[in-house]
Amino acid sequence: MSTANPQPLWQPDPARIAQARITAFQAWAAAHHGAPADGGYAALHRWSVDHLDAFWKAVTEWFDVRFSTPYTQVLGDRAMPGAQWFPGATLNYAEHALRAAEDRPDEPALLYVDETHEPRPVTWAELRGQVGSLAAELRALGVRPGDRVSGYLPNIPQAVVALLATASVGAVWTSCAPDFGARSVLDRFQQVEPVVLFTVDGYRYGGKEHDRRETVAELRRELPTLRAVVHIPLLGTGAPEGALEWSAVTSGDTAPVFEQVPFDHPLWVLYSSGTTGLPKAIVQSQGGILVEHLKQLGLHCDLGPEDRFFWYTSTGWMMWNFLVSGLLTGTTIVLYDGSPGYPDTGAQWKVAERTGATLYGTSAAYVMACRKAGVHPSRDYDVSRVKCVATTGSPLPPDGFRWLHDEVGEDLWIASVSGGTDVCSCFAGGVPTLPVYTGELQAPALGTDLQAWDPAGEPVVDEVGELVVTKPMPSMPIRFWNDPDGSRYHDSYFDTYPGVWRHGDWITLTGRGTVIIHGRSDSTLNRQGVRMGSADIYEVVERLPEIKESLVIGIEQPDGGYWMPLFVHLAPGASLDDTLLDKVKRAIREHLSPRHVPDEIIEVPGVPHTLTGKRIEVPVKRLLQGTPLEKAVNPGSIDDLTLLAFYEELARKRG
Repeated sequence: MSTANPQPLWQPDPARIAQARITAFQAWAAAHHGAPADGGYAALHRWSVDHLDAFWKAVTEWFDVRFSTPYTQVLGDRAMPGAQWFPGATLNYAEHALRAAEDRPDEPALLYVDETHEPRPVTWAELRGQVGSLAAELRALGVRPGDRVSGYLPNIPQAVVALLATASVGAVWTSCAPDFGARSVLDRFQQVEPVVLFTVDGYRYGGKEHDRRETVAELRRELPTLRAVVHIPLLGTGAPEGALEWSAVTSGDTAPVFEQVPFDHPLWVLYSSGTTGLPKAIVQSQGGILVEHLKQLGLHCDLGPEDRFFWYTSTGWMMWNFLVSGLLTGTTIVLYDGSPGYPDTGAQWKVAERTGATLYGTSAAYVMACRKAGVHPSRDYDVSRVKCVATTGSPLPPDGFRWLHDEVGEDLWIASVSGGTDVCSCFAGGVPTLPVYTGELQAPALGTDLQAWDPAGEPVVDEVGELVVTKPMPSMPIRFWNDPDGSRYHDSYFDTYPGVWRHGDWITLTGRGTVIIHGRSDSTLNRQGVRMGSADIYEVVERLPEIKESLVIGIEQPDGGYWMPLFVHLAPGASLDDTLLDKVKRAIREHLSPRHVPDEIIEVPGVPHTLTGKRIEVPVKRLLQGTPLEKAVNPGSIDDLTLLAFYEELARKRG
């Protein structure tokens, strides 16, 4: 909880406030759209949520969004879910992402870095040429607006080209990182039935080469809708039989043709796992992402043509899509494909140094790992160009704020941000003109009516509540794939408070307008910012004959760490010896992701369920966090209450 009058850790000086793009935007919006000229950010935010139409119209004008046909109104139906943004308008996301090629063709659009830490530039002209060539090839392959195009790719320039070419033709992009196992990828891609698949032969991570050719072969066998596979020889192998070579589909010198699509036309599908069933296939729109990301990157991140934007991410996480959108503000984006800690823990700082990053984004876990390992960024690297370090994936603990302030620079803007794959943006986070308080996010984002609600649906201040958004945001999903009646979409966010988005985080909105994030209020597993549902783990673990049933929990730790135990109820005659422990870890690593190998595997007498047979993850999580039994669970809803004694006792021992 916030104290009454803490001193800020950092305050922007008057020059920084005057130069911030958000300052110029506020003055312009006051002159043209009735925004408040005075009152600073708090007044601008209040106006942005009270006058959604005026605010979002101002955003499109300020950033010169090119509508090829005009909109009839900013916001048609305002209901959630189902709000209609900019009806009548047509545009293209990729056209906006490549605009800087018109007047800065020879400057770098991308800086690509692998584990050699040697940056390789791709100019705006080169990027535009490759996108144009690939878009023409996609059309020649029969790819039409609305078709799905998938990538099993690391964070490399080819992935950016493929996304932009897909958007150029009005097709729908979707990607997974190559450290995902085949089952994990198929659970995602089989839902959307892609017609084209971009793949690598493998990737390099931690100084080793990882061959993925067998996995690619399995994906090809199990995705019957594929018309074409494009091979990117990252490890230097030849294209498998029937696949196209990357060089062949990007060597033409073709100016891109941008399909003009409706504002709500799908741009990409992201995946966010629920606790049961297949991962949710979240569809976001070309127009919604365009205006949301222009606002977030251009105003909140204060990015422009002179900046270099580096975020450590993989193509399986929404932050990769967010990073690519840095192109919308004419910013050079930094793509790092490698381990966050190779050859040593300071690797990401080395990348920031070598690329001249001005905004560097990472995970809270990485910051805490650097602190633990005794990394000294300002002593050992030239990070003088870094104006802002942003963190996400989990809340940045107070010690993380202090370490960044002490070890990177006293004039460092620390932007802890929180959002979700579900909106591919931030609900709250950085504002370049506001002070930074230790352990707190600076403010809710513009156009986001963020509130903390108690169980009765009443807003609370300076108390822990559920994170809710009471008015629509343009980047909210237009739908889930494979959800014809919209019931899964509705149940995911609007079941608790009808017509109001409930996200599944515990937050405190403080009296001075900052935001404190307390972690998940549901049971999604979040490792290094990559979210996975417990159902994914169960499917893999319970294929093993020795495991009768399992329960996995992810718990945010006070020191910024994340403890993820896997509880296993063994089949009769089985024993949790080293062989079985290794078998379980190997199954998760190979079929899902190395990030989601549990920290501990613990044998339990049984897994508790609700009376309808659902495993009770959230109540067990609360018990392990020290919540008393009577407050953690409704006893009348549990099939075998005696099983909870084990988890209670474990919490006592750990406490």
